[in-house]
Formats: sequence, structure tokens, C-alpha cells
Amino acid sequence: MADEEEEKEEAIKEDDHGLLEASVADIIHNAKRKRQMEKKVGARLGMMRHLYIILDASESMSIQDLKPTRFLCSLKLLEDFIEEFFYQNPISQLGVIITRNKRAEKVSELAGNSKKHVKEMQNMQQIAPTGEPSLQNSIELALKSLRLLPSHASKEILIIVGALTTCDPGDINETIQNMKTDSVRCSVIGLAAELYICKRMATATGGEHGVALDDKHYKEQLNAHIDPPPAATRLDAALVKMGFPHHALHSSANDSTMAVCIHAENSDESVKLLSTGYLCPQCLSKHCELPVECRACGLTLVSAPHLARSYHYLFPVEPFKEVSYSGTPSTCYGCQKILSQKDKKVYTCNKCNQTFCLDCEIFIHESLHTCPGCATNQDTYQRSTDRI
Repeated sequence: MADEEEEKEEAIKEDDHGLLEASVADIIHNAKRKRQMEKKVGARLGMMRHLYIILDASESMSIQDLKPTRFLCSLKLLEDFIEEFFYQNPISQLGVIITRNKRAEKVSELAGNSKKHVKEMQNMQQIAPTGEPSLQNSIELALKSLRLLPSHASKEILIIVGALTTCDPGDINETIQNMKTDSVRCSVIGLAAELYICKRMATATGGEHGVALDDKHYKEQLNAHIDPPPAATRLDAALVKMGFPHHALHSSANDSTMAVCIHAENSDESVKLLSTGYLCPQCLSKHCELPVECRACGLTLVSAPHLARSYHYLFPVEPFKEVSYSGTPSTCYGCQKILSQKDKKVYTCNKCNQTFCLDCEIFIHESLHTCPGCATNQDTYQRSTDRI
């Protein structure tokens, strides 16, 4: 324990200007490196994710330690998170719940439409954070939907809490046990301090717990939940029926029809007839965009690129070896930047032995998902394709 306390004290230090930004940046980078090292090639992942975000909307979220307030900062970061979540997990679904005045309110149901959730985030900017949160009510509301999902689905809850208390109607330990029984993974991001019950909740369900230091660290904590988590041991293996619809384009206005998604989601708005759309191969219902679950027959409709986008999680780029810069004149293989003494650490691929700077190392593992050195080397590229 004494060693851990010393590490924490040494972790956060002021720079020459009395700022903590450099220290926080190091903490963020070390957390990324730790996640990369923990990834296992060939690990079983929960690819079809069903995630409920529970956002604290209590009075404590009006505090201005995150600008402009904790609540508004959270909404803005969640907009970016939702867009990136669906880009990286196109066959997953997400829902949003807020908690205030000791109650829980469902803002949006589980759905795979990022635009719908982002619009709800923007509408919530008019909400005034009031009262106290209730974690138990919020989790129970999410469990009502999650426990109805098939056994092969990955069920997750992400709680963002700024309060130091929770006002619950019953024993929250029973709720934690219900999550374990239903194989629901619960993670928590605290905006104030680490709470014992939140830490226990995350540990008991196999989730993660963290406390945001500033807005950048907060964003990094959110982005850590974009990658699919390891599948639960009780997760059943099952074949999922999917449809690959073709994009229908009608030349004449007479062929225009109404999409079922427009009718279902915009019942209070004027409905327009469309000449383009995606026809379900099973029931021929028209949909505006993919991926989506057919409103008529329930078939999951996707395109080949959506599945390909999820594929890289099965074969992640192996973590690069971190080495101290020796001072020998060299360039980054990715961006061709000349490495200097400012680059205290450089990163070397274990397969092709090419050297990369910090920015390229982050870009390769978080966005590109392919090592440029291995991809341009015929021998290493052939070995990687043979493995697949």
C-alpha cells in the first residue's frame, strides 16, 4: 500500500509553469499503453453489444470544475462518444438513461441509430440538473430491457456519476447481485471521487472504474469503452441471422414509397415519400440507412463493410516495444518525422522492427489497426494473412 501511495504522489507533478497538463497527459498515455498490453489476440469478444449509458443529472452536475459545467461537458463528450461507438461497433445498440430527483428517466431506448441518440443529447442541454441521483432505480430500469436480450448478446451498463451520494429505495447490493445473475457488465466513471459502492459494483460485475482528472482524461476514460470487452464466460455461442439489403434507387416519382423507419421514429412529424432506401431481403420493407433492425420482421440488416469494421478487434496490432531514444539520427517510419531528443520514447514493431514516434504509435493502434511496416513488407504481411 505504501508503494502504491508513493506512485500516486509521484504520478501527478507540476511542470516548470506550475501546470499539471503534462502530468495528466502522461497518465492518459500510460493508461492507453496498459490497455494495449492487456489485449489478447484471439480472445473471445462480445461483438453484438447492448450498452445503456446512465448519466447523473443531479444538482452536483452543475458544478463548474469541468467547463462550462459537469453536465454540459458530459453531454458534449457523449455526442462524440456515441458517434465513435457506432463507427467502431456498427452492429451494436445503445440507450441513454438520466437520474435526478431520486428517479430514473429513459431518454432513449436501445437502438443502433447514432443520429437519434446525438439529437437527444443536444435536446438535454436544456435540462437543469436538480435533486439527488438514484443508482439503484437507474440500474433496475436498464435491467428491465437488458435481461430480455438473447443469451449471446453482450449486456453492458456505463454509469457517469458526479454526486458523492445515491438515494435508493432498497438495498443496492441486491441490484448488484441481479446484474451478476443476468451477466450484465457495469462500469463507472466518477467526476468527483471514487465511491466504495461504485468500485464494488464494477469489480463484482467485471467492469471498470475510474475517476476523471480533467476533460481530456474524462474523454479518454469514455473512449476506453469503445472497444468491445471480453465476452462473459456464460455467453452462449449462437449463429445470428442477418440480411444484406441492396440499395434501391427508383428513377420515377411514382415509385416513391415510405420507409418504415421514418414512420416509426417521426410519428409527430410530416412523413415524406422517398425514392431511395434499403429493401429488407426477407419482407421487402424499406429502410433509410444501415445498420438497423427491420421494423417489420426483426431481421438485422447490415452491409459487408459494417462487419469488416468490427473484424479488426479479433486481430489487433500487437503492442509496440517502448524504448528510450538513443540519440542516433533516424526518422519515424510512419510520418517520416526526424526523431530528436524531444522524443524521449520511441516505439518499435516486434515483427518488422520499424521505429515509430508517439503520435504514429497511437494512430496505428487506435485508428489504422495495421502496422505500415508490416503491410509494406511482403514477408511479414504474408505471415499475418496466413494466420487469418
